[in-house]
Amino acid sequence: MLPQLRKLERRYAEELAVVSVHSPKFPTERETPALRQAVLRLRIEHPVLNDRDFAYWRRFGARAWPTLYFVDPRGNVIGRHEGELTAEAVEPLLDDWIAQYRREGALDGGALPLERATAVEGAPAAALSFPGKVHYDAAGDRLFVADSNHDRIIAARLDGTVEQVVGGFAAGFADGAPETARFDQPQGMAVAEDADGRALFVADLENHAIRRIDLGTWQTTTVAGTGEQARTYPQPRAAAGAPLNSPWDLAAGDGGVLYIAMAGFHQLWTLDSRAGTIGPWAGSMREGIEDGPRASAELAQPSGLSVGPGGVAFADSESNAVRLAHPGEGGRVETLIGSGLFDFGDADGAQGVARLQHPLDVAWLPAADGEAELYVADTFNHKIKQVYPRTQQVRTVCGGLGDADGGLAAARFNEPGGLCAGPGRTLIVADTNNHRVRVVDLAAGLVRSVELRLGEG
Repeated sequence: MLPQLRKLERRYAEELAVVSVHSPKFPTERETPALRQAVLRLRIEHPVLNDRDFAYWRRFGARAWPTLYFVDPRGNVIGRHEGELTAEAVEPLLDDWIAQYRREGALDGGALPLERATAVEGAPAAALSFPGKVHYDAAGDRLFVADSNHDRIIAARLDGTVEQVVGGFAAGFADGAPETARFDQPQGMAVAEDADGRALFVADLENHAIRRIDLGTWQTTTVAGTGEQARTYPQPRAAAGAPLNSPWDLAAGDGGVLYIAMAGFHQLWTLDSRAGTIGPWAGSMREGIEDGPRASAELAQPSGLSVGPGGVAFADSESNAVRLAHPGEGGRVETLIGSGLFDFGDADGAQGVARLQHPLDVAWLPAADGEAELYVADTFNHKIKQVYPRTQQVRTVCGGLGDADGGLAAARFNEPGGLCAGPGRTLIVADTNNHRVRVVDLAAGLVRSVELRLGEG
């Protein structure tokens, strides 16, 4: 909805004032510092009211997120719409209303007398800005960072040496060389080999596209997506020009197949990078937490995924769940941790007792005894946790709100949004609101920051 509001704000800069009322679902979202970070991360340029106690929600009779209210210059509600809406659908209404109120002399054309926050808290000018996801390529010993609010991808070593930067510092939708390619809030990444060689595939979130960065030439091309959010029912089809809806993460499977967390459709998709085809793989498009055959299962904004021996694990963020989708004919979706859209909290233990709060990523990690371990970025609890698929148990590994390296008990994060397996017994974390990348060394019991030496690569 925010991109549509931006279009309206630009077109009707003198006639339209937009105010967002934030009525939070999750406990973490009620805190004004967390809301301020979200406003900066989402690049919102209009006033935002923290309706933490739902006073305005009740006053206006809202029933759903989002709900749009249209208020005339005299303060009267003249329109209401539940759900998302395109700018093009709203423009005829605004044109009529503006013409009417201009004839009546009711429009003053003045901007709201409020100062907009512009600084990113805790982030030096040359540092990362809300890094969303990380990916470690063991074959190339490279760390890839989605520096999301700088609209760029950084390729580096774990010692902080930067090898390449692709895109950056200006949102856009353009292919080409590293300095001319443009992204808009890039998120998940995965390395895979297609007919043209090894490449990094990127979920370009706000462009609703999958991009390909050639690891030999660093050239960027668009594999799927149009730059606009899909408004049609999804069907399997050729990837080129296929409309997508908020792709949030990628994971590489066998044979050049990429799994996509298609958050906007509440689905998982597959992209066959060699055949050039794309389409839904799991999820009925109904938002919920219903297990069963992949096609009929209900998902709720899947935002992170990882391929492992136990299947395709994914963080189902709006249902506060970690779930598994099993490949193959007759494959099913099963829930490991989580029970409902409004069943959230911070509790270790067994399924039914354990609680997560808006997890955004998962990672399979090979274990010394040969069995893979599953970890989750419990984002709104600011923690990294381990999930035990066989027993459906969860335990906290490290974290809590703050910004600190050190032992597992002392380390602190701020809404970690990305997680991947690193070399050996390590996890790599995109500590999003701290604008850092951190390494969790499970063998040593330590957490350290990776200081990227930008400008030296």
